[in-house]
Amino acid sequence: MSVTALDRRMLLRLALCGAAVVLVLPRAAVASETTAPVEQLHDGLIEIMKAGRTVPFRQRYDKIAPLIGRTFDLEAIVHHVIGSRWPSLPPEQQAALTDAFRRYTIASYVANFDAYSGERFELLPTITTVGNDRVVQTRIVSASGQAHALAYVMRQTAGGWRIVDVLADGSVSRVAAQRSEVRSVLADGGGPGLLVSLRRKTAELSGGILQ
Repeated sequence: MSVTALDRRMLLRLALCGAAVVLVLPRAAVASETTAPVEQLHDGLIEIMKAGRTVPFRQRYDKIAPLIGRTFDLEAIVHHVIGSRWPSLPPEQQAALTDAFRRYTIASYVANFDAYSGERFELLPTITTVGNDRVVQTRIVSASGQAHALAYVMRQTAGGWRIVDVLADGSVSRVAAQRSEVRSVLADGGGPGLLVSLRRKTAELSGGILQ
């Protein structure tokens, strides 16, 4: 997968709000509890990229699924994506949407990181503080040396630091774009409509293997 293809799939919009404090830390400090989930995710992505399409989609999905579950706070993300309508949804619908969103997120990574052409991820020695969150700066570098910024918004949970958003080129947010998309789906079909949409997208990404 080329970096250009990655950009097309991953560039999504958000402008970070509020004052930010930039901390430039020594390499030893960067290798911390805050950045460990990001490094683990990158290692897992490189692994499934190298496996590529010669390995069945389901096998790659099962390989990366536990890692994404550990490194992302998917429950917090889906709450934020759905927004103020979340509390009004019946509990069984919340559970179904959380599961469907988890499957869709994992399928997205498997589909988008499906080939390896010498790319590498680099962790940068800069952590930005935004409120209680930390933004870990990284970049993805192609075999030719072309680099693109990729930042992770980290939030501390009972289970440690987890990813709650991914920012491309410093400010383009996956979660913000998803929230914009979900708003229109909820307006038309409510929770059931969103569930159908998530399952359909998952099926498309996986070639019908998942839903």
